[in-house]
Amino acid sequence: MEITWLVPFTCVDITEVLTELEFTIQRLKVMTTPDEKVVDLFFITDGRELLHTKERRDNTCGYLCDVFKEYCISCELQLAGPECENQRTFSSLPMAVAEELFSCELSEKESCTQALGTATTPPKKAIVTVDNLLSPAHTLLQIQCVDQKGLFYDILRTSKDLNIQVAYGRFSSSIKGYRNMDLLIRQTDGKKIVDPKLLANTCSRLKEEMLHPLRVIITNRGPDTELLVANPVELCGKGRPRVFYDVTLTLKKLGICIFSAEIGRHSTQDRQWEVYRFLLDENCDVPLASSQARNQIVDRIRRTLMGW
Repeated sequence: MEITWLVPFTCVDITEVLTELEFTIQRLKVMTTPDEKVVDLFFITDGRELLHTKERRDNTCGYLCDVFKEYCISCELQLAGPECENQRTFSSLPMAVAEELFSCELSEKESCTQALGTATTPPKKAIVTVDNLLSPAHTLLQIQCVDQKGLFYDILRTSKDLNIQVAYGRFSSSIKGYRNMDLLIRQTDGKKIVDPKLLANTCSRLKEEMLHPLRVIITNRGPDTELLVANPVELCGKGRPRVFYDVTLTLKKLGICIFSAEIGRHSTQDRQWEVYRFLLDENCDVPLASSQARNQIVDRIRRTLMGW
């Protein structure tokens, strides 16, 4: 889908409409022209699975034009060919940037997450306790962690990636920003988990994903400033929902314009990541070259993504 529009609206506004229409954005390129026009190229999939029909495509373009009225100059929607599959993998993510974005140890993540706490909020932590005596057929995991957006998603996604079945779950209401959970789990063969190494790996991965499910950094891209946000991709190939919308909405509230944006995939040794790359417009009131300003932007985006 290619949309040309005038600056008063932002890509977050278009993202909101596409989400309302049950589309999922797989990749995006935002290009700003010198005459204050913006050309957006969206690679989308249809939750209704009707994108192959002319009626669905025409209705989508018509709805976008109705919403944005005279600010929408043109809207075209075409089916992407197989050649577009290669565009979902980054080939130019610098090695130093990739190392900064992905190579964090759990202890560093804990300290990073705890640093978000203030004098009035407790440090963020996760406790996972294993009980193999309560049930003859299941392993009981008792979890205490900070309440955050996507918490259940992260737990179930991690369990699925580890080939662990959740037979029963009990989740308490949030109390002072924390949740308690009891999960009865088993392996895919129907047996409880008794291998100490497998149990240790399961607990470690759950803590990691609960404490630090997303990576957010700001770095230099030549003379420009680039914001990168990454989240793990599920084994089925799906990325985390609503990340692009939350990030663009936060940047809009901060008064920071996006010069260009891309969504793609990056593979590390043990997993695949969905990476959002935002080239930020330097012509704003926020001093993007300042380390303090960058830290504040990263903190604000992380808090929005985590729902804190």
